[in-house]
Amino acid sequence: MAAPGALQEHPPLQGAARIWGTIALSSATFMNVLDSSIANVSLPAIAGNLGVSPNQGIWVITSFAVANAISVPLTGWLSQRFGQVRLFAASLLLFVLASWLCGLAPSMPLLIAARALQGFVAGPMIPLSQSLLLASYPRALAGLAMALWAMSTLVAPVMGPLLGGWITDHFAWPWIFFINVPVGFVAAFAVMALYRDRETRTRRVPIDSIGLALLVVWVGSLQMMLDLGKELDWFESPLITTLGVTALVGFAYFLVWELNEKHPVVDLRLFRIRNFWAGTAVTSLGYGVFFGNVVLLPLWLQQFMGYTATDAGIVTAPVGLMALVLSPIVGRTIHKVDPRKYASFAFLTFALVLWMRSWFNTQADLTTILIPTLVQGVAMAFFFIPMMTLTMTGLTPAQMPSASGLNNFVRIIAGALGASVFTTLWESRAAMHHAHLSEAVSAGNPVAQNTLQGLMSAGMSQQQALAQINRLVDQQSFMLAADDLFRISAWIFLGLIALVWLTRAPPRPLADAGPRSGPGSSQGADASAGAR
Repeated sequence: MAAPGALQEHPPLQGAARIWGTIALSSATFMNVLDSSIANVSLPAIAGNLGVSPNQGIWVITSFAVANAISVPLTGWLSQRFGQVRLFAASLLLFVLASWLCGLAPSMPLLIAARALQGFVAGPMIPLSQSLLLASYPRALAGLAMALWAMSTLVAPVMGPLLGGWITDHFAWPWIFFINVPVGFVAAFAVMALYRDRETRTRRVPIDSIGLALLVVWVGSLQMMLDLGKELDWFESPLITTLGVTALVGFAYFLVWELNEKHPVVDLRLFRIRNFWAGTAVTSLGYGVFFGNVVLLPLWLQQFMGYTATDAGIVTAPVGLMALVLSPIVGRTIHKVDPRKYASFAFLTFALVLWMRSWFNTQADLTTILIPTLVQGVAMAFFFIPMMTLTMTGLTPAQMPSASGLNNFVRIIAGALGASVFTTLWESRAAMHHAHLSEAVSAGNPVAQNTLQGLMSAGMSQQQALAQINRLVDQQSFMLAADDLFRISAWIFLGLIALVWLTRAPPRPLADAGPRSGPGSSQGADASAGAR
């Protein structure tokens, strides 16, 4: 008998059915990931339209992120209880409903509630799309399936701000949510038509209510601390301190409870498998640094280089170009090449990109900014697919949904931490550089005096000239701070190369037979035991 929650022994899809299944699953994944970033550039329009401040508007992003982070680890339990195909289709249809409610929301509280619902029902979609897609392909093409899946997750974050800004400028902000309705309905119909006969076995697994409550408490507290920390001066604020202590204590209780619970809401025992814990650690650390830089670069371009939000999006969008070209190649060859070599090459390339950026200055032109952005696409193609292959090696089909959900959960938390840490360090380093540069702006410095006199000769008052000099010092300070973080990031990626080799290479497939639920799953329990 197949393990509960595992896909049954169905043969891979063939021909048009496989193509349409891939399109349907990838469209759903693309839509999900897109909605995590599409509202970012629309926040001023949303806040203005609903009569709140931009700071209050940030909860449109936070509510989605918190709810999504909480529901992703529930994928394993939910898939055992309801079946993977039914759960995916239900999540997709509920996501459509929540998107429609977001577009109709007449007030900020109702929009936040709809976004929280949207984030919560979106949680199982990404790990389940992985599992269903892998089961649609024969063993030898599992790498290609992973590549096709990864392409949708790589392009969506780049397209989100671009599409969101364009829709908001040319239509109205509700349409950033309404566009999900037709896409979601078509994808849900296609998934049910193609996969309804490929349902997984189900069983009545009791819900770990205490574990779920602890998960909500510590993840919610952590996300709120990260979102509000910079605005409230971090631990100088009693609220941030309280949230931090709550997150820490809640996390400690959560670990103890889940490790001793017979039916945990999050299966932390997966971390006993060597490839899973090492792969998850490397992926999360790499993604945290990657995402921190993804947030930092557009901020610098918009705030200190005179780029508009749309222009900054256009400059950073080519990052997905090389990833789209190379991902299928990586997927087709992943079973022939040790994935650890691919991942090491990715981190080496990331380090090169960030070293190139560490030499940016305030006169950097479009070409200077675009070259490392294009090269970064190469690193992305060789990062996500090999690391996912390594992480899932040694897992049985029954473990795949829980493992994928847990891996995505840790990655989401790492991304949130990366964004918060990088923006905080950026401002901190900029303040330090500002203090050092300001020391040179004195009556005894002839360059500073000549600049001041030149500005005053151009018609500025002394106060206006000093303000202009201060703006120039600000621009240089934040540029130097960004260079510092780019340089630190390069060294971190070089260090991650050593951690990659803590994993074991997956066994080479001997034959193209039978379904496949994930890299290494053909080895069953023996591979799982060998990876421990």
